[in-house]
Amino acid sequence: MKQHILALCASDLSSQILKWEEYLRVEKNASKHTMRAYQGDLSHFIEFLFNHFGKNPCINDLSEVTIKDFRSWMSKKAIDGTSNSSRARSLSGIKNFLRWMDKQGIVHNAAIAAVRTPKKPHKIPRPIHESQAIDLVNNAGMLEKQDWMGLRNIALFMLLYGCGLRIDEALALNLSDLPRDGFLRVVGKGSKERQVPVLEEVEKMLAVYLDSCPAPIEPDRPLFLGTRGGRLHQGVAQKAMRDLRVSFGLPENVTPHALRHSFATHLLQNGANLREIQELLGHASLSTTQRYTEVNAEELMRIYNAAHPRA
Repeated sequence: MKQHILALCASDLSSQILKWEEYLRVEKNASKHTMRAYQGDLSHFIEFLFNHFGKNPCINDLSEVTIKDFRSWMSKKAIDGTSNSSRARSLSGIKNFLRWMDKQGIVHNAAIAAVRTPKKPHKIPRPIHESQAIDLVNNAGMLEKQDWMGLRNIALFMLLYGCGLRIDEALALNLSDLPRDGFLRVVGKGSKERQVPVLEEVEKMLAVYLDSCPAPIEPDRPLFLGTRGGRLHQGVAQKAMRDLRVSFGLPENVTPHALRHSFATHLLQNGANLREIQELLGHASLSTTQRYTEVNAEELMRIYNAAHPRA
């Protein structure tokens, strides 16, 4: 937690915040993205309480926060331009903290349960066409100055499209995680492990990239390296995709994550069932995977409207 936020709290509250963070990190094994999001949510809430109460909020103050106070905090976020989905996530973070405090017997706040979660907009995945995905993957290294970096980009994007990995899952891989017997072991959200089949073309591309990489082969070395020899940063991969997008004149939805969406959508279009795709993607709920059926329905209506003489 940022020190200036802890400084806004009374000492009893700041010590509990640090314990909560330790609980998330050690017991819940929360990802760095989850930790960053929860920390940001709690920071904004503490700043609100500091201004609202006109003093450093303490543990007892948390029990006195009313439903009106919670709504004021959410309203302020809305006025600041925070989207419904972001406000819903922020509320979830505060509920997580207060629920933990309650279970520890530290403080109880009954009002938080009555706060309605902002309605999230219904979004469906935005995949790209098969031909576009193949062109992007094959030309992923065209803008890199060094050959091995170009081959790295091709191998990375081929892995995302060929196996449906999240970008952080791919970048977390080490050499010891390379595919064995045609399968890749992936650790996804919530530290859940899954086995993903790997196409022969993907394995070959990984081998070509590793042969060109100047770094020594060590089992604990990151699979995808940056220019300085450390683990490739997610922002670098995203920038590489942005540059490609501009070069090909593609829309803004073409991101590394769009390759994962495309993997699922193209499998569905070619006869795979939802349960199989759910396992491959590592979705905890089938309802998450069902979004891809809406993509197919939209594409069907687009073709119908374009082709039907009375459309």
